[in-house]
Amino acid sequence: MKKAILAKKVGMTQIFSENGVLTPVTVLEAGPCVVTQVKTVENDGYEAVQVGFGEIRENLVSKPKKGHFAKAGVSSKRFLKEFKFENASEYSLGQEIKVDIFAAGDKIDATGISKGKGFQGAIKRHGLSRGPMKHGSKYHRHAGSNGAATSPGRVFKGKHMPGQTGNVKVTVQNLEVVRVDVENNVILVKGAVPGPKKAMIVLKETVKKAN
Repeated sequence: MKKAILAKKVGMTQIFSENGVLTPVTVLEAGPCVVTQVKTVENDGYEAVQVGFGEIRENLVSKPKKGHFAKAGVSSKRFLKEFKFENASEYSLGQEIKVDIFAAGDKIDATGISKGKGFQGAIKRHGLSRGPMKHGSKYHRHAGSNGAATSPGRVFKGKHMPGQTGNVKVTVQNLEVVRVDVENNVILVKGAVPGPKKAMIVLKETVKKAN
């Protein structure tokens, strides 16, 4: 991986291309991120870059983190994330990573925490079909049979049942960068990105697998 950045989800909108084609896009406020730590093979056993994003009041930061930010010579940051860049040794403490590392046409992967839906039934959670709603039917939105009573006498792992829905880490791959606004630190990505508004999103370049 050569480039990545932290972003905040602003929302969705739509834009028109020069030939009049409408494209739905997600607006992301990407960076600027600040390098808070550079990890080396000698000290840490591997190479990586830790970056911070988003301002936070100093009285909300723990003492160890205050010392960590002071050592890097940067202000307190709300989010910290580590990236294993191939060129990690080229970065220095306090260096800014801005949205201009990406350009229109780039392919990226977006990772975020999906919207939490709470406890849901099997129909909403897994898309199961309901039963008849009249004519004396007593089977409407039930999940159905859980398994045999005697043999094997248990519920198999992975059975579609009611439970917590959403609020999990989701990665959407191969999203296309439509537009980059360097002045406002905004990047427009084609399609939807996981998470609610104001959620933190991790944007990484899509790594092409060798055939």
